[in-house]
Amino acid sequence: MNRIEALNILGLDDDATPEDIKTAYRETVQILHPDRFANNAKLQDRATEQFKRLQDAYEYLNSGKGSRGSSVQVDRNAARPGSTANLEARLAGIAAARTQLVKQRDVILDERRNAIAMIAVGGLVAFFLRRIIAVAGIASAAVVWGIVQLASSQRTLNTLDEHITELKREQKELQTQLEDR
Repeated sequence: MNRIEALNILGLDDDATPEDIKTAYRETVQILHPDRFANNAKLQDRATEQFKRLQDAYEYLNSGKGSRGSSVQVDRNAARPGSTANLEARLAGIAAARTQLVKQRDVILDERRNAIAMIAVGGLVAFFLRRIIAVAGIASAAVVWGIVQLASSQRTLNTLDEHITELKREQKELQTQLEDR
């Protein structure tokens, strides 16, 4: 790994400061942390793989090896913030992040569907079996759980949609820069 690769993993340009690196790392950790995908083993494995790459890049940049001028750069143009290679690398990073976010959104949509089903089934059972206190109590608890799950998944969906929208905007901006060349 070299400085350019490490910076690209963090979505940064060659002129990034140590504070930029720290901020980008913290923001990306929030998106890619494997614990966010505890409900889906496949997504958790992918997030773990990407999270390891992120940690390697951050450690490389903070170890002193990744300081400016410490590595020999074969392609000087690739290091320029506005270079075609850098823009293409950033676009590839955006595409990968967007794919990950869309998969996360799909998992949350499934959770939301399950919550709606839990509310409906629990409500029907509670209504029709209200004379059997134990069953009605369990069904009512299922309704409450479904409502909490629905609210939580909706909040997560809104956040993911905001991130996806921001990535689309940045992707469009970078593609425009590439087309202008």
